[in-house]
Amino acid sequence: MSSRNPASHHGPHKRKHAAETDNPKVNPDATGNRVKDPEDWVTGHEPMTEAQASYLKTLSEQAHDPKAFDPDLDKAEASKRIDQLKKGKGH
Repeated sequence: MSSRNPASHHGPHKRKHAAETDNPKVNPDATGNRVKDPEDWVTGHEPMTEAQASYLKTLSEQAHDPKAFDPDLDKAEASKRIDQLKKGKGH
């Protein structure tokens, strides 16, 4: 006894439209540059953002490595240091 509900095609398994799969907010890999090296950032030489500074300070405190936080880092260096601290490598 197999009965199929035609409405089931509109449930969670519906096929995604091309616009959804190409949207970097829906599919971050769609842009192809998800893992761009901070050294290649156009704005990498600018001072780190307030969000980066706050996150880096928190991570350095959690790692018991206050020297990991340097308020004079640029965006690229701050990003690399954050990644290192998240991986537990220090600086």
